[in-house]
Formats: sequence, C-alpha cells, structure tokens
Amino acid sequence: MDYTTITLDIRDAVAVITLNRPEKYNALTAQMRAELTHAVRAAPAEGARAIVLTGAGKAFCSGQDLGDRANAADADLERTLREEYGPLILAITESPVPTISAVNGPAAGAGANLALAADVVIASESAYFLQAFTRIGLMPDAGGTWFMPRKAGLAKAMGAALFAEKIPARQAEDWGLIWEAVEDDGFEAHWQARAAHLANGPTEAFKAVKTAMRQSFENPLEAQLSVEAQLQGACGKTRDFQEGVMAFLEKRPARFEGR
Repeated sequence: MDYTTITLDIRDAVAVITLNRPEKYNALTAQMRAELTHAVRAAPAEGARAIVLTGAGKAFCSGQDLGDRANAADADLERTLREEYGPLILAITESPVPTISAVNGPAAGAGANLALAADVVIASESAYFLQAFTRIGLMPDAGGTWFMPRKAGLAKAMGAALFAEKIPARQAEDWGLIWEAVEDDGFEAHWQARAAHLANGPTEAFKAVKTAMRQSFENPLEAQLSVEAQLQGACGKTRDFQEGVMAFLEKRPARFEGR
C-alpha cells in the first residue's frame, strides 16, 4: 500500500508509524484508518520487533476529522466503528510485537483511545488526553470504554468521559493511565531508547506477556495459572531462553534473536 496520510519507517527492527496530517492535527480520516491498520499489520512481517505510533507536528491525534467527506454526513456511526475503528484497534492490541504510543502532543477523542491501545504509552510532559466525545453528543469509542476503566479505574474513567476535561500527561501518569510522562526536551530520544530496548528483547516472551496480561482480566486465578504454565512452557523452548540463561551464567548482556 502507498501511504499518503502516514509514514512508515523501519530501522534496526523498530517500525515508526507517524500520523502525518500536521495541518489537521493528525485528525483521523477513513483513509488514515485504513493505512494505519495496514502498516501495523505489515510491520512485523517486514522485520519489525517493536512498533511506535506517534504524530507529526504539534499533536499526536485530534480524533475523528469531522470534515472528512467519507464520514462527515455518515449517520451510520456503528458501521464506521465496526468496519474501520475496530480493525485498527485490534491490529494494535493483537500485534505479535510490543507497541508504544509516543504521544508528542494532544491526544483527543478517538486519538486518545488510539494512543491507549498500545502496550506502553509514553507522553511528553506538555501532552494531554481528552475524552471529548460528550462535547458533541457522543460517548467514548475506539476502545475508550475498555481501556479507560482498566487502566485508570472506573471512577476516573467515568469522570473523564462525563466531564470531557483535559488530563495532562503527568496526571495521566499518576492515574496509571499511561506508563510515563517525560520532559519535552529529550522526549524523542527517550522513546527511541525504549523502542530499541523492546526491539532487541525476547520477542516471543514479550508476546506471551501481552497474552497473559490481557487474559488475566477474564480468568480466575486457577485458569490464569494454567495460562502461565502453557505460555512459559513455550518460552522455555525458545533460543532466547537458552541465550538468556547463558548470558546470565557468563555475566554478559543477552543477545536475543526474537525466537
């Protein structure tokens, strides 16, 4: 696919997907959703062992582009969510490699929930998150009603959705909504280092972590212990486990191959 609303750059096993409509604060269009979904799915097959989502310019993503001709007069929001947003969010959450949202600026509406879909969310100190939906008579979507209560708790999620107030990055970190907020100076270098760490890590173990953590919300303890045993058994058969043990015994950094 030729990308016109995003860019995809894969270097040193890190895929950086940049929402690239800075003049519109990276507002989401039907074309952008299709391109994002394709890029997230394609990156691992092209050698990526970590994926980063970020935005061009001053914003991460301002949410749905209300001027998008493909959706501006579209009263069938259910179809849009099922056929466009749903596949995009699932492509991120179900990615076989770790995903990072590097939130460089405001993340509002569906843009906030796009960011929260990643395994790890790193935000610049000047960024903020905004569940803006009720301002235009809607409710949070794009996974917002799933991510928010699980990450920040029901009370915080409910307030964020009902009052539609900005949540500064430091506050989001305090709530547990994101992994970390960092100073604007050095933000890019920081998330690049985080992404490199994941890209050079044990990919199969990371995949198992993602699977087990997400299943834990639905499983009783006994079932979760069984999930851990199954996934750990598979990890124990990887070359990365052998390398990790040898590196520990030899007192050197491990050189993981991702298999």
